[in-house]
Amino acid sequence: MTGAEGAQMFVRYAYPPNSLGYCGPPDSTALWEYAVAGVTDRGLVQLAQAFSGAWPYLELIAHGCGIADPLDRRVVEAYWVGNDLLPRVPLGQIGESMRDRFGRRVGAQFPFLAEGVLAGGMPQHSFHVFCVYPWVGLLGDDRKAANALMVLDRCRIRWGRVTAVHGDQACVEYRPLRWDSRHLTLGEPAVELARLSLDGVGIADRITPGDVVSMHWDWICDRLTPRQLRGLRRYTQHHLDLVNNRVEHPGTLAVLG
Repeated sequence: MTGAEGAQMFVRYAYPPNSLGYCGPPDSTALWEYAVAGVTDRGLVQLAQAFSGAWPYLELIAHGCGIADPLDRRVVEAYWVGNDLLPRVPLGQIGESMRDRFGRRVGAQFPFLAEGVLAGGMPQHSFHVFCVYPWVGLLGDDRKAANALMVLDRCRIRWGRVTAVHGDQACVEYRPLRWDSRHLTLGEPAVELARLSLDGVGIADRITPGDVVSMHWDWICDRLTPRQLRGLRRYTQHHLDLVNNRVEHPGTLAVLG
């Protein structure tokens, strides 16, 4: 049996985009039911494996660090939040994983995709959002930039402090992404409404004002410890630095339309 704690952590972060139909299996209700019940079984593992974006990264981190279970909590945390497992994954294994997943799809454009890995990209969610997904590549198109920035901000795992709770929602102060036509950075603090629960049932532990939380799309996923907050900040900024300073062709998959 896989680690229950890691599997449940995976559910909390994977459910928000799955509920919107952006990734993972089509039956988001099943994932929600696992989150609510807190049950971990073979069915949940199969649902996790159906996330074609996230699952290969979990396998990569686990294999690179000599951990048998891709749903080990340390591995799941490394991918969604970021921790000290990431620097331990050999560069060659990251490159091989990217080639296996995307080499045939991008063809002659693969060297552009590999730029992010060679520049120091790590198998954390923000790498996939900023260096693989097409949205950064669309920021230069004035017709598409506003929507691309919105998707980037919603899709990344972001952090903030809860200022108030109102039923199924919470007010969270966080720093949204900002695009100045040259650089992608964290802007001035703003407040957003994020989901805590649906009809009183949530995917995260009880959240109260003052808590520092992680968010994915429109949901609060978890309460962050100081260590986790440092990791999420560190790897988010690391991959923003890659996009701004070291990678000439971010969002390479956009080349394919």
